[in-house]
Formats: sequence, structure tokens, C-alpha cells
Amino acid sequence: MKFGKRLQQQIQESLPGWRDKFLCYKKLKKLLKLMVTSTPPLLNGSLEFLKAEAEFVYLLNNEIDKLNAFFMEQEEDFVIKHKELQHRIQSVIDAWGPGETHLTDTDYKEEIGKIRKEIVNFHGEMVLLLNYSNINYTGLAKILKKYDKQTGGLLRSPFIQKVLKQPFFTTDLLSKLIKECENTIDTVFPVEAEDDEEGKKERREGIRVTGEGIFRNTVAALLTMQEMRSGSSTYGHYSLPPLSLPDTEIIQSLQLNSPIPIL
Repeated sequence: MKFGKRLQQQIQESLPGWRDKFLCYKKLKKLLKLMVTSTPPLLNGSLEFLKAEAEFVYLLNNEIDKLNAFFMEQEEDFVIKHKELQHRIQSVIDAWGPGETHLTDTDYKEEIGKIRKEIVNFHGEMVLLLNYSNINYTGLAKILKKYDKQTGGLLRSPFIQKVLKQPFFTTDLLSKLIKECENTIDTVFPVEAEDDEEGKKERREGIRVTGEGIFRNTVAALLTMQEMRSGSSTYGHYSLPPLSLPDTEIIQSLQLNSPIPIL
């Protein structure tokens, strides 16, 4: 599948409020096409070429500003949400105690069920934002490669070095939050060692059901990230590194080979 179609598919599979926040790849591609099909042809180094290149770079910078603004806003919201969920979990533990007898308490089960649904959805949204970073970086790398190839320009290398320092590409904090979220799920909703395969399957089904609002979107994001970062024969200097996913119940429930059917 060509990248433009893949990007459009990812946009449609993202959350509704996110769909106008992605890279305008089609607009950049259209501007590039105008440059290379200009009549008369634009000569590299000419005044006309430099003006067209400046317009292309201006659009690129505007797109990067858009990506950064959205990514940072979401990341800030996730930091706050993470703290709120941790506080709620601790409040439930303080109210009912750390023992096992409360597991049959209706109020406890209802409250912890609400928290589990929220934390699974929260995890899914963070995975979507990680995919947002990946797919937009890939789009920038591809359009810059096309630019250099079709115009004879040399934008890709210096521009990518700039992109690598941008907030939307710096995902250390986001990856940390995802890991902490998965650890919380494993701790608060652990899978007992003596559980049989049927029991594990039922627990994964519970994760899927509580997060089904964004389940399909998260599956699509994980599969896309795995494919883009698989280290295939097309892997190069500007490619994303291979994706390493932790072996947790929530990730297992979202993987393609999970026994849970994808709706």
C-alpha cells in the first residue's frame, strides 16, 4: 500500500477529534508536483526554484508546528490523567484495604471495574499518540526523500536532523507513561499463575470489552507501528527503529495473534 493511502487509512482509524491534526501529506505532494512539472521547468538554483523551495519549506515548518502543538497538548493531558487514575486506584485501596476479601464486595467491584475501563481506554489513547508520532515522522521522511529525488535538492538530511529534535518525535515521556500504565494493569488486575488458558482468555476478553470503544483503533495503530518499524529490506538511515512491545496482558490482547476476535 502506498504511503498516502496508508496515512489516509490511519487518519480514518484515529479518534474523530484527531483527524485534522495529521501531516498534510497530500498538500505537500501536490506542491512538489507543481514544482517538477512547471512550464518552463524550474532550474535548480534559479530564483524561481529558490522561491518555490522556500514555499515548500514554509509549508513543512507550518506542518511541524501543527504536529508539535497537538502532540504536546495531548501529552500534557495524559500526564494529568495518569496522576488522576493513580490517585483513584490508591483511594480505592485505602477505602477497601489491600486484602483479598473485598473482591466479593459489590461496591468495590463496581468501582474497580470503572477504573479498569478508564485505564484501558487511556492506554489505547496513548498508543494512538505514539502511532501519531511514528506515522507523521514517516510522512515527513518520505516527502523529503521525494523532494530531493525529483528536484535535485538537498533538503532531507538537514531537515530530518531538525525533525529528530521536535517535541512530536520525542516520545520518551509518552513511552514511560505507557509502560507505567501497563504495569498498573498487571498489578491491579494480575493474572494468577495457576490460571488455565481459558481463564487467561476470559481475562483478555474482559480487557477487550472494557476498552472496545477504541479497541479497533488501537489494534490498527499497533499493527501499523510493527510494520513501519519491522526492520524489513526497506529499512534505512531515516527509518524508525524496530518496535519492541512488552509482554503484558493488555498488549497480548491487542496483538494480531491474540485469541480474542477483532470486531
